[in-house]
Amino acid sequence: MKKLIYNNKNILFILLICFLSITFNFHYGYRGVFPIDSFLIYDSGYNVLNGNYPFKDYWSITGPLLDYLQAFFFLVFGVSWFSYVLHASILNLGLALFSYFIFKELGLKKSYSFIYSLGISLLAYPVIGVPFIDHHSIIFSIFSIYCFIFALKRKNNLFLFFIPTLLGLSFLSKQIPAAYIIVFISLALIFDFIYNNNKKGFYFTVSGLILFFLFIFLTFILSGITFSNFLTQYIFYPFTIGQDRAENLSINIKDIFNKFKFIYISIFPLFIIIYKIISLKELIKNKKNDLIIIFLVIGMVSIFIYTQMITQNQILIFFLIPLGTAFSHIFYDKYFKTKPYFIYIIIFVCIFSVFKYHLRFNENKKFMELADVNINLAVDAVKIDKMFLGLNWITKYYPNNPKEEIKNLVEIKEYIKFDLKKKIFITDYQFFSSLSKSSFSSPNKWYDNKSIPNFKNKYYKQYKLFFIDRLIENNVQKIYTIGPKDYLPILYIYFKDIIGNDCISSKQVNEMLIIYDISNCDL
Repeated sequence: MKKLIYNNKNILFILLICFLSITFNFHYGYRGVFPIDSFLIYDSGYNVLNGNYPFKDYWSITGPLLDYLQAFFFLVFGVSWFSYVLHASILNLGLALFSYFIFKELGLKKSYSFIYSLGISLLAYPVIGVPFIDHHSIIFSIFSIYCFIFALKRKNNLFLFFIPTLLGLSFLSKQIPAAYIIVFISLALIFDFIYNNNKKGFYFTVSGLILFFLFIFLTFILSGITFSNFLTQYIFYPFTIGQDRAENLSINIKDIFNKFKFIYISIFPLFIIIYKIISLKELIKNKKNDLIIIFLVIGMVSIFIYTQMITQNQILIFFLIPLGTAFSHIFYDKYFKTKPYFIYIIIFVCIFSVFKYHLRFNENKKFMELADVNINLAVDAVKIDKMFLGLNWITKYYPNNPKEEIKNLVEIKEYIKFDLKKKIFITDYQFFSSLSKSSFSSPNKWYDNKSIPNFKNKYYKQYKLFFIDRLIENNVQKIYTIGPKDYLPILYIYFKDIIGNDCISSKQVNEMLIIYDISNCDL
């Protein structure tokens, strides 16, 4: 009877995690947009679906994995905002569910495992709600750590087989933090292979690595992607960006502590536990593995905090608070059974901070630059197109009048429909390719001051050649720049030096659209 109740309770928690983690993300994924982030993967997924691939057909310095995954979701569920949010929701579900299993595996009660997993699902993907390169990279990195923990806990080397693939998926989502995690886990694996004389584990890991590289090689062959293009766009050029950021990084210790203080608090008990484990003279089963797991967690969290600082983006790692608290709870219970008061304080801080950041990032949409915007003014984006049915449209560009923004976008849509000349779109509103059923929308995945080399960068000539070749190959005659009126001149900078000014004529259609005719340019 007890076993039946145990199993039923476990199934109930799993079903609730599945339902709530998806529900959380769908609710907030339909609540406001921040164009440059919200639509980053939308048209690129549509491009892959229609046979245009990253590195070959469009310049891309960000994770190609998301383009292919979104193409799959569009293929199965149709090109719509629903398919887009579903993609992110599945990752959110995977993280919550995997966390529940790992917490339970390490001896945490099911009820606590459920609560912490729910907290993770509330603060992970719902802050943006749609596929995002940073989230994918971090989540796949966490999955690799979890597999390592399962391998240690169950003494099952099969879990090591999946680690190279998960790390590879993390890297193909975004180079950072994946590169740091790869180095970190590689060192931990080498330690395990040598210290425990784990030859089978080594063979499993190498087999997984070989299989992953074979899969990537096959994907490149089928997509027609050259390794030289991949290396230039995804490795060498981004490395120059990373160098610039590292050189200009200004570290304010007080600021670093204030931003991440609740994450530090969540893992603080782990340092006390390390001291306790090392000081224990009596033999405790799995004490060595406990130390390895704790170091894995501390190292992982430290890497995520560091990379969050150097990327200088909005903070998206607050879901590490319930994750870190869960691991602290697990090992504190194991090594301090008679002194639970301290961990109760940590749990209280965890619950408080989860609600704090839920209000800030989910309800007030800080990550989406909508913290000072009245979300209640949002309007249904179905007015733009039926593929956006149910999306509550409001952006920071038209915070008080989203209807005006939608009116402009609809005008642009209609204008595109009757303009039969070959065109590309330079915009943060990266849905016009799918909206217009365009076979080729842009030589770039996205546009900002880092996504393409400036004329001082050593890869500028390669980019210029790539850009011009794509225009010629697709017989492009017009360039549509779409965005807020103050943003349009900035967009123009991206191609005026490459094509030249003398041959270009321009026409402003509305306050969000300027069309540049390049049909008279000798490309």
